Amino acid sequence: MLTPRFARQVFLGRWFMVFASVMILSASGATFIFGMYSKVLKTSLGYDQRTLNTLAFFKDLGYNVGILAGLINEVTPPWIGLSIGAALNMFGYLMIYLAIDGRTARPPVWLMCIYICVGANSQSFTNTCALVTCVKNFPESRGIVLGLLKSFTGLSGAIFAQLYLAIYGDHAKSLVLLIAWLPVAVSILFGHAIRIMPYPRSSPSNSTTSTNRAFYRFLYISIALSGFLLVMIVVQQRISFSHAAYAGSGAAVFLLVFLPLVVVVKQEYKILKEHEESLQEPPTLVVEEPAVLQMVDQEQKTTIETDLEPSSSSSCSPVSCLKHMFSPPARGEDYTILQALVSIDMLLLFLATICGAGGTLTAIDNMGQIGQSLGYPAKTINTFVSLISIWNYAGRIVSGFTSEILLSRYKFPRTLMVTMVLLLSCVGHLLIAFGVPQSLYLASVLVGFCFGALWPLVYAIISEVFGLKYYSTLYNFGTVASPIGAYLLNVRVSGYFYDVEAAKQHGGTLAGVDKTCMGVQCFKKSFLIVTAVTVFGLLVSLVLVWRTRKFYKGDIYARFRDTSASAKVIPAGDSVTDEREPRKEDE
Repeated sequence: MLTPRFARQVFLGRWFMVFASVMILSASGATFIFGMYSKVLKTSLGYDQRTLNTLAFFKDLGYNVGILAGLINEVTPPWIGLSIGAALNMFGYLMIYLAIDGRTARPPVWLMCIYICVGANSQSFTNTCALVTCVKNFPESRGIVLGLLKSFTGLSGAIFAQLYLAIYGDHAKSLVLLIAWLPVAVSILFGHAIRIMPYPRSSPSNSTTSTNRAFYRFLYISIALSGFLLVMIVVQQRISFSHAAYAGSGAAVFLLVFLPLVVVVKQEYKILKEHEESLQEPPTLVVEEPAVLQMVDQEQKTTIETDLEPSSSSSCSPVSCLKHMFSPPARGEDYTILQALVSIDMLLLFLATICGAGGTLTAIDNMGQIGQSLGYPAKTINTFVSLISIWNYAGRIVSGFTSEILLSRYKFPRTLMVTMVLLLSCVGHLLIAFGVPQSLYLASVLVGFCFGALWPLVYAIISEVFGLKYYSTLYNFGTVASPIGAYLLNVRVSGYFYDVEAAKQHGGTLAGVDKTCMGVQCFKKSFLIVTAVTVFGLLVSLVLVWRTRKFYKGDIYARFRDTSASAKVIPAGDSVTDEREPRKEDE
């Protein structure tokens, strides 16, 4: 193992690519810690709460609208997208840091919105390049891959918080500086490893069982990391830490983040041993179908396809392209971008995601004010808000791994899992709407869990139903549902009814300084509407379940496995005979 050759194998192997993706996504949590530096934005630049909420909206808009990132990743290697993301991150957050630190003139609000939107949009590039590449490299384990990698994205906010306290201490301006340079450094260090890497499925170490076993080791490490972060969040809320204590906790987080490298080395060593053992075995001969028959079949297939289908999209006329757009292939085959966007399945999934993600985001973004209106102590509210990232992580892990197990063993459709997640989130919304005493903790668990659980399912369904050829673009189209739902339910519904109730409590006007609303009525109407919208999304998802029921009953990963039934391995020296089953013509 201690040789340059093995080191080169490790750094060029596909498992190091998974580790590199974990590292990049673990440093992509700037949007999840806006609350940690929003107060310094407000005080340094003199913003009111409405202006701060506007900045938060543009942050979410930049993070979720990644169509450009998807299109770029379709035609360029992943390292180009990662480089663009690093440049956007550095520019956006560095300009914000210079503004709040007083090193530049105070920018107008519209310019700050551009800065934070550009900085947050960098994360769509990192997510697309790292996550989509991993899914394409492990297509038969995509549910596990999505759940694992999205879980590290969910934990990234808590990881950022611990590293910030360890490096700079409790100094919010420096947190923005850390956000500006840390993701850039990680992308530079690990970006070269992110690439499409086809591999032979015939090797035992590359089988689906062996691959999933390795991913489970990554899972155990992520559970240990989330458990440590959970403990540190609770303890730091109750005990005052010195800078040395913060440095110690940050070092422990750093080690846990790098621990998956042990799994990488173990897997590559296993591959090396199998290669050495194969060299000691006698050579083998592989008997395949006669090449002439294969050539004739292929020529016949090509001729038929040429006669029946229009010419390639690059040379087709607008009329034929439009006709081709509304003639999609079977589910599971590679759709074009236009075919997927006009598909009824995509529209149903998109609408259900708007309802589900919009409702849970509304609860997450207002959790602090919900706790305040219901009379919870400030320290308890901070704990609720801090722990949402942990429940977010748990939801991503559970939905990704559980849906993959249920699908592979029992043909349980992921679309039905989406329905179950939406149903569970309704319970959390109703607890908030009726202000059930001492129930906000349970509500925060349900909301954070359901928000995290929804996304691996949505991304996996898109890849399974519409194929992987244009997955970079279609993946980012799915994320657009999040800001749409958040704007409709959070800004237009929750914000409106909160202000109306606050005005009633302050003499019918919000002209004064105190705009706080107290009592169950502050969010009751809002979350009854959120619950109704989520139920509507649940019904929409059931329509999608019915439409895709036959698709999920089949073997949707069959074409990604090595099922070469026409080949037979024979030890060298044995006679080679044709043992194919007789064709109908022969019979």
